[in-house]
Amino acid sequence: MESSTCLVSEKMGLFYAPWCGHCKKLEPVWNEVGIEMKNMGSPVKVGKMDATSFSSIASEFGVRGYPTIKLLKGDLAYNYRGPRTKDDIIEFANRVAGPLIRPLPSQLLFEHVQKRHPVLFVYVGGESPLKEKYIEVASELIVYTYFFSASEDVLPEYVTLPELPAVVVFKDGTYFVYDEYEDGDLSSWINRERFQGYLNVDGFTLYELGDTGKLVAIAVIDDKNSSVEHTRLKSIIQEVARDYRDRFHRDFQFGHMDGNDYINSLLMDDLTIPTIVVLNTSNQQYFLPDRHIENTEDMVKFINNILDGTAEAQGGDGVLQRIKRIIYDAKSTVVSVFKSSPLLGCFLFGLPLGVISIMCYGICTADTDGGIDENEATKKENGDRELTDEGSEEEQEEEKKEKYAELSDGELKQKSILEKKKD
Repeated sequence: MESSTCLVSEKMGLFYAPWCGHCKKLEPVWNEVGIEMKNMGSPVKVGKMDATSFSSIASEFGVRGYPTIKLLKGDLAYNYRGPRTKDDIIEFANRVAGPLIRPLPSQLLFEHVQKRHPVLFVYVGGESPLKEKYIEVASELIVYTYFFSASEDVLPEYVTLPELPAVVVFKDGTYFVYDEYEDGDLSSWINRERFQGYLNVDGFTLYELGDTGKLVAIAVIDDKNSSVEHTRLKSIIQEVARDYRDRFHRDFQFGHMDGNDYINSLLMDDLTIPTIVVLNTSNQQYFLPDRHIENTEDMVKFINNILDGTAEAQGGDGVLQRIKRIIYDAKSTVVSVFKSSPLLGCFLFGLPLGVISIMCYGICTADTDGGIDENEATKKENGDRELTDEGSEEEQEEEKKEKYAELSDGELKQKSILEKKKD
């Protein structure tokens, strides 16, 4: 339904623009989402809205880009920020539309839920200020993960809680208990712990990890390359994530990334794979090992050097790095345009350069002609000045005659004097 009626309680809406390429790509997926949720009897109604036609409504809900997916639940609007796949969008809708805190009344149900969710947050205990805070955080972070509650006797036997009430996260075959003094704010702790200890990292996941404040240690490899070196580096990261999780899980996230294109654009550097890089997504710094990583001991030493500040940090978000980023992004844009469409690249960049060249040529030519005219005017002025000083040809001829006459009179006088002397 393409109207404002999709923007009421228990409805999920897609805000799109007709000209948006990403919106057109999402459209068939969105249609599948609507059909499947209707068939499964979901209480969430699915609709879409042309945000360019209903700009006031889109502005009211804070839509700043396209496509934007929002689920409205009562007076709250939840943004979807996950992968744009049918299953992920449906999972988001079911999670947000359901209760904030889901009770686990039995061990059997606990085990069933634990198998379905690789990361499981559970509040254990009765009414308390911690529970109130837990509910508050759940209302904020339900877009990312589920929140459950249970009594202590429902938990597995291997779980030991120092005190009640408590908030526990189950993941990676173990569990961690929230400690307000060591872990700080509950919301920040849950945001940090909502990922598994080891991930297959892509650009979207890396962006999400930026909110955790953790350093991200990545083996950059080629998944299709089964050589020993690629497999070995991936295994080293996995072993450190598993065997040293109690030591590093508060500060580090581990994983591997397929290919180096994204990481190269992020670091503005060409990394030869396979390799290992540690990213600080909060300030765009990164660390590269100064020696070859042969085993887990080398990797642990590298991590400890980062933690104690002896490892050299590269990159960052300083002024020079920002200028470098602008230049790099501009260069990448030009190269990508020419690679995808050479003719379009020639038109977009060749036409402005041609116009500028013609303008420059015109300016230079105009200056040159002006200089010649000015020189000619100067010569003419000088010539006129010479004629003015010397007089015309007739005037010069008269002067010559006068001088000749004066000369003749002088000669006659001289002859008269000579004759008198003779007499």
